[in-house]
Amino acid sequence: MSEQKIEVVGKLGSTYGIRGWLRLYSSTEYPESIFDYQPWFLKIKGQWQQVELESWRYHNNDLIVKLKGTEDRETAQLLTNAEIGVDLAVFPELEEGDYYWHDLIGCQVVNLEGYAMGTVTEMMETGSNDVLVVKAGSKDAFGKQERLIPFLYEQVVKRVDLATKTITVDWDAGF
Repeated sequence: MSEQKIEVVGKLGSTYGIRGWLRLYSSTEYPESIFDYQPWFLKIKGQWQQVELESWRYHNNDLIVKLKGTEDRETAQLLTNAEIGVDLAVFPELEEGDYYWHDLIGCQVVNLEGYAMGTVTEMMETGSNDVLVVKAGSKDAFGKQERLIPFLYEQVVKRVDLATKTITVDWDAGF
C-alpha cells in the first residue's frame, strides 16, 4: 500500500453537551462537504489516527459531530482542537483550470517578463476570488516581502504547471 498523504480539511472545536459531541470547523468550500471525505484522521500528539464518524448535525449555525468511541464530555475534551485530515487519494479529480489549494502552495510564481516573484505560502478566500499569498525572495529587487495576487484564471493567472510547481502571472513585480 502506498504511503498516505494527509491534507487538513478542518478542526475539532470545543465539546458540546455531555454525550461526547464536539464542534467542528470545516475548511472545505462548503462546510458540510467535509463529510464527503472519509475516513477522517485526527492529529493527536503529532500522529495521525484514523477515526470513524458516528453522526453529525447542525446546531444553530454550527456543525457538531459525534465520533465512534467518544461517549462522554471527558473523552471528547481530549480531542478538542485536533486537526481533521483526509487522505489526498479521496479528493475527486478537478476540471482543467481548477486546482486544490494544497497543489498551489509551494509553487514558484513568475510574471510574464520572467521575474521570479516568490513562492506561494498560503491562499486566502476574499469572497470575490481567491488570492495567492506569495512570499518574495530575500533579494527581491523591489524590496517586497509579500505579494497578494488575485487567482483570476486567464485574466491574471496565465498558466499553472503542477509538474514544475510554477505559476505564470500577468502581474507587475512592483505591486
